[in-house]
Amino acid sequence: MAVVLLWVVGGNFVAVKVATPVQFSLKHGSGLRSAARQLETVGAVASSWRFEMLARAVGLANRIQAGNYEISADITPYQLLLKVTSGDHRQDKLTILEGWTFRQLRAAVDAHPALRHDLESLRDGDIAQRLGISSASPEGLFFPDTYFFVNGTSDLAVLQRAHRMMQSQLNTVWQGRETGLPIESPYEALILGSIVEKETGQGSERSMIAAVFVNRLRLGMKLQTDPTVIYGLGEGFDGNLRKRDLITDTPFNTYTRNGLPPTPIAMPGLGALSAALHPAKTKALYFVARGDGTSKFSESLAEHERAVTKYQRQGNR
Repeated sequence: MAVVLLWVVGGNFVAVKVATPVQFSLKHGSGLRSAARQLETVGAVASSWRFEMLARAVGLANRIQAGNYEISADITPYQLLLKVTSGDHRQDKLTILEGWTFRQLRAAVDAHPALRHDLESLRDGDIAQRLGISSASPEGLFFPDTYFFVNGTSDLAVLQRAHRMMQSQLNTVWQGRETGLPIESPYEALILGSIVEKETGQGSERSMIAAVFVNRLRLGMKLQTDPTVIYGLGEGFDGNLRKRDLITDTPFNTYTRNGLPPTPIAMPGLGALSAALHPAKTKALYFVARGDGTSKFSESLAEHERAVTKYQRQGNR
């Protein structure tokens, strides 16, 4: 028996020639036998059963860790065993983009091959409940960032991290907000931040965009912002915003309703959140896109109409 064990273990200290780089994934819940067979299939080990016997002989049979692995040089089976039992793997990632809606986030999560899909069949409201979100809609409540995780992680766990990060960032900017703003809660700041995110073409203009909406809120003017109308149209929006859309009342139509919409319309980044709570010092009440990513800001309706005439005749908003 000792001779057999010596043969099994000793042979596993000879490097296996691999056509580098070799990449493979061990899914969550993979056992030693299935992992060994997969390693043989990709050419990382010459014999799955010898690899399995090695793991049992050195007491690592139950320590296989899920993840995406890469072999970039010739490696002995013993070195490979240490690699897959120590968690020396590449992490997967999910990047949440600024301005994404929750629908876009769900699509990215559902399509990610390395996530375990525990939320795929649930409605938005059910997901909010699972995450401990008190509002009926989870819209806007996830911070845009890149989140790393190991293969087989639950989509719920990743969304929990993104939600906690948004709460943390939002609370921080709320604590440092300017005084006298017509914003009564962190959630309202999130709503305004989402509008700023969707309306901003150039990052340097965020505080000016925010100022226009803050000034309008102070005066009781309607916000009249197209992105809220588009959000209210949902999947029915075909990319062309029509006049009838602007006059058809929905909870998100800021042309027909005063104040902020009932929920955020997207996930704002830190820049948009900060701008919403630190707007520029200006009396501007209007802005129109110039067509080059920047906007023309105006304090009076007459000035704004001249700007609209100038830039819309060029095919811009």
